[in-house]
Amino acid sequence: MQIRFKRLAALLLCALFAISGCIGCGRQKTEDTVKKITLNEVAHSIFYAPQYVAIENGYFKDEGLELELVTGFGADKVMTALISGDADIGFMGSESSIYVYAEGSSDYAVNFAQLTQRAGNFLVSRTDMPDFKWSDLKGKTILGGRAGGMPQMLLEYILKKNHLEAGKDLEIVQNIDFGSTAAAFTSGLGDFTAEFEPTATLLENEGSGYVVASLGVESGYVPYTAYCAKKSYFEKNPDVISAFTNAIQKGLNYVNSHSAEEIAEVIAPQFTDTDLATITKIVSRYKEQDTWKGDTVFSEESFNLLVDILREAGELSKDVSYEDLVDTSYAQKAAEQ
Repeated sequence: MQIRFKRLAALLLCALFAISGCIGCGRQKTEDTVKKITLNEVAHSIFYAPQYVAIENGYFKDEGLELELVTGFGADKVMTALISGDADIGFMGSESSIYVYAEGSSDYAVNFAQLTQRAGNFLVSRTDMPDFKWSDLKGKTILGGRAGGMPQMLLEYILKKNHLEAGKDLEIVQNIDFGSTAAAFTSGLGDFTAEFEPTATLLENEGSGYVVASLGVESGYVPYTAYCAKKSYFEKNPDVISAFTNAIQKGLNYVNSHSAEEIAEVIAPQFTDTDLATITKIVSRYKEQDTWKGDTVFSEESFNLLVDILREAGELSKDVSYEDLVDTSYAQKAAEQ
């Protein structure tokens, strides 16, 4: 009887080990299916709320992606990280991908998902100007952006629309680092500064400036920021591109169907230095000006508008191909789900 019991116990132990081994195999298989990717974003701004909703609501995880988010602080730096292989996906103004392509690179960046359809920065004045007109900029100094960058080109585009010429009617300071313009403005440099959120609202809150105009409203619909990957990565990792686009689409669906208060609560962990009321105010401002697209499809019409802006700014002299630089197949599929 004792021998039978020992045999039974031994069999039970073997069975338990076998079951635990299978569970371990299943867990390992699940872990192996998760794809780790690095996303380098041009800036960490509430302007990109749908992306942070996708992170905080677990949409990337649902799609089998483990996302490492890195902030590049400038489209030129993001593109450098992408080309060098330090990032798998870049998020920036698509002008950078056009520049690389125009230079003759064979492994250029392919844009596959557009997120924003308006500029996300605001003109901040040193004094309160409730009746601001663009003609008020005559003789003034603006802290602008890097030459050839989307923020700077859109600013110049708006100035020309309002019959103003930089260097003649006003001065634009362009030698200040992307993340340092607000500090320079607070220290007394310039009459105006062009700032993204939450910086624009924070300047207002501390009494250092006043938002007098939205560059997004003034410039109209433009393909301001999009996701891209090197051609080689894009072709070798269709599953990653598809999953990533699906997650971003879910983020867009959320922001376009929820209130500013609900969105602010979701993305608050991404902006721990900004109080919830301020985040809500900024989200509301972006929603009211129709900042985010309904889908991630980067249309040829939008691409051609971007090319026209580059040419008008004197930053592009060669012809570039929409078919080479943009692939909407994953965006279209994501929109249909």
